[in-house]
Amino acid sequence: MSGGDVGADGRGADGPRLGTGRDWAELLRVSALFTVPGDALAGAAAMGLRPNHRTLLAIGASLSLYEAGMALNDWADREEDAIERPHRPLPSGRIAPSAALGAAAALTAGGLALAAGAGRPALTVASGLAATVWAYDLGLKHTPAGPVAMAAARTLDLLLGAAATSAGTRAGTRAGTRAGTSSGEGPGPGFRVALPTALVMGAHTLAVTAVSRREAQGGSTAAPLCALAATAALTQLLARGGARGGARGGGTGSVTGSGAGTGAATTSELPVGRRATVGRGLPVSIPGRPGGGARWTGARGVVQAALAATYAATAARPLFHAALNPSPQLTQRAVGGGIRAMIPLQAALSARTGALGPALLTAALAPAARKFGRKVSVT
Repeated sequence: MSGGDVGADGRGADGPRLGTGRDWAELLRVSALFTVPGDALAGAAAMGLRPNHRTLLAIGASLSLYEAGMALNDWADREEDAIERPHRPLPSGRIAPSAALGAAAALTAGGLALAAGAGRPALTVASGLAATVWAYDLGLKHTPAGPVAMAAARTLDLLLGAAATSAGTRAGTRAGTRAGTSSGEGPGPGFRVALPTALVMGAHTLAVTAVSRREAQGGSTAAPLCALAATAALTQLLARGGARGGARGGGTGSVTGSGAGTGAATTSELPVGRRATVGRGLPVSIPGRPGGGARWTGARGVVQAALAATYAATAARPLFHAALNPSPQLTQRAVGGGIRAMIPLQAALSARTGALGPALLTAALAPAARKFGRKVSVT
């Protein structure tokens, strides 16, 4: 069946077009999926906890809700894309709009089901995330609130990982008790200690989304310049501070948390070998063995600095080019660079809390993201 045999509703002579695997990969922008798992890992690290099976459920929920947003985005923009991006799967007739909308609904339901498996706090956050995604795609995207809504979605995605990982732990149980639920399964303040880390992801997302609003038309110099400034500020934040090892308690990990009244966990609530106090700002990690503080801190510092530099290079270069020449092509490249930069940003945030394993695991997703990005655009 030729493209001319396909109607505006995605139907042809033989019924609705369901598309091929490649069509769906393009619709769902599968190359951008590699930017999602790092949110949950960074959320767990911000809590000072090792990833667990609930973290995996949070990653699954995040992936499902992210893909739901991709499908819903193209369904909502199908008339606009028919003019500006006629090659996309829906306006080209390769996938029927009804199929895309059905996929968005199914993926949303699947994401919420996975979040429910991680506990009630995770489901609460995931519900807010799903509502934000649908509100953005169906109404907020083309309003001044659009970038803020997208930033809120990324912020909630990282908090989903924090809420899921801490559910069922002593920290999560205490949080639930403070919130008035004896089981610890209610949404308590415990995972709010991850909020500063989540807001960093939100700030980056806000800047990238502001640039993306002109990717089809180009012509905006202000947005790439503002995003460059945001990138510089976040890079400075990532390259300094964070975890400090062996500075207290003789490197034994016997430090008491200073975040009294904030719902923060104390070191006694965290795994042996990864003691951390979570007070104001990001967690302070302490090695669980005497005499290991200096070496551990040095390794963390090197990894943290390298990841911060990678983040800056990935995001800043295409933004600089778009600021000099805000053509549609360069603006789209700047948006793609900003999306790919989320991976080293997430990794740097994990490293900043001392979670070197999750940081390196997240960073390892970058080569795959680049490889798949050559086949399927992230924008």
